[in-house]
Amino acid sequence: MDFDLTSEQKAFQQSAEQFARDVVEPRAALIDESGAFPHDVIHAAASLGLCGVTIAAERGGAGRDYLSYTLAIEAIARASATVAVSLVVTNSLVAELVAHGSSSAWHERWLRKLASGEALGAFALSESGAGTDAANQQTSAIRDGDTYRIRGKKIWVTNAEAAAVAIVFASTVPGGRRDGITVFLLPLDTPGVTRVSRDDSLGVRGLGCMDLDLDVRLAADHVLGPVNGGFPLAMWALQGGRVAIAAQALGIGRAALDQAIAHAKAREQFGRPIASFEAIQWMIADTATELDAARMLMWKAATIKDRDGDGLVESSMAKLAASEAAHKAADRAMQVLASAGYRRGSVAERLFRDSRAAEIYQGTSEAQRMIIAKRLGDSRI
Repeated sequence: MDFDLTSEQKAFQQSAEQFARDVVEPRAALIDESGAFPHDVIHAAASLGLCGVTIAAERGGAGRDYLSYTLAIEAIARASATVAVSLVVTNSLVAELVAHGSSSAWHERWLRKLASGEALGAFALSESGAGTDAANQQTSAIRDGDTYRIRGKKIWVTNAEAAAVAIVFASTVPGGRRDGITVFLLPLDTPGVTRVSRDDSLGVRGLGCMDLDLDVRLAADHVLGPVNGGFPLAMWALQGGRVAIAAQALGIGRAALDQAIAHAKAREQFGRPIASFEAIQWMIADTATELDAARMLMWKAATIKDRDGDGLVESSMAKLAASEAAHKAADRAMQVLASAGYRRGSVAERLFRDSRAAEIYQGTSEAQRMIIAKRLGDSRI
């Protein structure tokens, strides 16, 4: 395996890093403090092709490979986990799914807008009883002539505050679970869509998360993919999303490592920098090692995604390793900074809160272990 990035990948990474330094980082603290969706930052990201990174140029995207996409997400997450996750959702869970599962007519109507950032996308899969058990969809879609009546409630819909369109999963066969779920492309200005504010979140604040109360009629041509074939599409989208969330987690972890190193060099106790003490050195060494190991898993999963291979296990491994490495990195950074980090408004405090979410959304760490173990049981044990 070649670990050297191409000149194009390096250039795209550097562009994302500069954008993160110049635009995202100066806004990160205010986004977290206010909890307000960063419309201006996402608009600026769109101008750099960051809303349709892997979408072909002829469809309005940047036409980059998946590894380039993860490099960009990691760079942005190092400045703001919130901005990174918003971009992951509209890229991996919406634009890529529209490109993969819809007709050319929908490519012209929505894909170009999504890839260019003219429209932002949301992904409405979760319900109160459908989290890890994603097949337990209670939102129903009943065919009535040339339309479907869709009724139900979706929760924790990232980007919902600002999105123009949502990917909505609904049951079209009562009790059919994974064999009876259909995907709909739902414009959020459709009559019968009500956006409901959610309780404030601990971290990754400013994501525009809302619940969606749905009682809509939608033309049958808004079905994305085959009727009753929506569950495999959800899993396909989440597989790519998990690679990108691994990148987001690594960005958080790297930012935490940066905080720990800078403080350890500057802080003196007993007449010398605390970086000279083994206890601090070992925390920094462990963090760097775990983050680099997780990055290799992420790069492997991204490479498989580029080749259209079966990367189910690799994407789960990447997300599991990266999210848990980021959590440890943020925890150790808090320990190194001590009282300098354990206060509201510090960067270390924000990273500590943000890191925890990566172990939950787009599949908990427990769900990733279930996926990995099942595949190993099927083929190796």
